[in-house]
Formats: sequence, C-alpha cells, structure tokens
Amino acid sequence: MSASPALDLDTARQALDSQPFSRLLGARLTAFGDGGATLEIGIREELHQQNGFLHGGVLSYAADNALTFAAGAVLGPHVLTGGFSVQYLRPATGRTLRARAEVVHAGRRQAVVRCDLLTLDDDGAETLCAVAQGTVLPVPSP
Repeated sequence: MSASPALDLDTARQALDSQPFSRLLGARLTAFGDGGATLEIGIREELHQQNGFLHGGVLSYAADNALTFAAGAVLGPHVLTGGFSVQYLRPATGRTLRARAEVVHAGRRQAVVRCDLLTLDDDGAETLCAVAQGTVLPVPSP
C-alpha cells in the first residue's frame, strides 16, 4: 500500500496547511505514506480543559485528521471521514500530542483506519491516552 507519486509528505503538509482550523491548532504532519500518517500538536494552555488536561476535542480533531490522511495515502487525495469513534484511556498531559494512524483495510469504497493518540513528555517518552477507529470514503474530486 504505497502512496501514489503525487501524494508525498510535502503535498500532504500543504493540504493540512490549507485547513484554517489545523493552522489555529498548530497541527503538523510528521509522517505520511504507505497507509499511515502521523500528526502532532504542541500541547499548550489554551488547548486545556478546566482540569488542566488536553481537551478531548483536540484529541478528536487529531484522530479525525490522522485517520483521513492515512486513508488518503491509499485511496488518493479526495477523501472524507465517514465516521469514527474515540475511546479515552487516561487524561492527556505532556508536551506534544501525537496521533499515529494506520490503514487496517482498504477497498474501493472505503478504508478502515485505526489511530493511537499518545502524549510525549519532555524526554520524548510516549503515553497512550486514547485510541480511535474509523472509516474514510473516497469522494469525487472537486
């Protein structure tokens, strides 16, 4: 399952940067291709909820985009999330949120993708804080 030549990390980064909400969050793609994608967000105070943990909406956003980019590496650039679920395992704290997604199965009409949501501390140690799974659908090019 490799990405087509037109779909590489630079092209995927341009697509992410074209999303105003992704720019607002400071999201960045650190890996893309071969049915996988990794998205990272620096954890900062304005992304916290009232108890000082990273807001669940930020985790959901990261899962949604990582799932979709991973599927796009297989299905092509014109895809939309069909649906996904997130299971929160522990409060997200740390320096960086990392959403690492991988295509589990891809057909012509959809891809099933799973995503681990991890936080990194100052030493780069990862802690799993949530898992997500969803379906991504190819759509006609605009």
